[in-house]
Amino acid sequence: MKIIYIIYQICIGLPVFLAATIITALTTMLGCWLGNGHFWGYYPGKLWSQLTCYLFLLPVKVKGHELLDQKTSYVFVANHQGAFDIFLIYGFLGRNFKWMMKKSLREIPFVGKACESAGFIFVDKTSPRKIYKTIKEAENVLQGGTSLVVFPEGARTYTGQMNAFKKGAFFIADQLQMPVVPLTINGSFKVLPRTGKILSWHPLSLTIHTPIYPLGKKGEENLQMLMTESYKEIEKDLQR
Repeated sequence: MKIIYIIYQICIGLPVFLAATIITALTTMLGCWLGNGHFWGYYPGKLWSQLTCYLFLLPVKVKGHELLDQKTSYVFVANHQGAFDIFLIYGFLGRNFKWMMKKSLREIPFVGKACESAGFIFVDKTSPRKIYKTIKEAENVLQGGTSLVVFPEGARTYTGQMNAFKKGAFFIADQLQMPVVPLTINGSFKVLPRTGKILSWHPLSLTIHTPIYPLGKKGEENLQMLMTESYKEIEKDLQR
């Protein structure tokens, strides 16, 4: 069965995925250019992500949608197991959001320009002024139920276990006094780890945890609380 799955993904899955990626990127860019970036910056990518999981025959299970208020903006933070984390969150979180991502991802053909058109936030850490600009961009985005999604580890894990969190997402949540929602991803490391080249079939799951609200004041105490509690929530549901 493994050989059949490899043949399927090479002969059918990959060509369809590449075509869908280009079509999605062009649709996003055109739609955002014409107007209503709130719609076109989210829904084409959502459908593309769902199609990708279905195309590669990966079962998806999500729990915790009922914990979220549709009118509240959140900072979502998730563990980063592999490339399919993106498709799992984008396709199945069920919330209109913007990604916060590395500046270097802007250079990916088609995808980078589509992300820019969609209003995703590219992080530039080269100076305090540019970090402040990132916070202001996030403040403009996080309104009316639109949320932000961040991988606080900063990069995909090599081992499947969680690495230490960086402060960026929690600093934004602290400065804007916004609730943080931890997300636990399981299965993505089995499908395509950071060092992998070929997909392996494995179910994917996304667990949405209870929002963690700020202490009511800005500062290091609130930031550390958000970061520590988020890490604990994500880790406790990780499959070993």
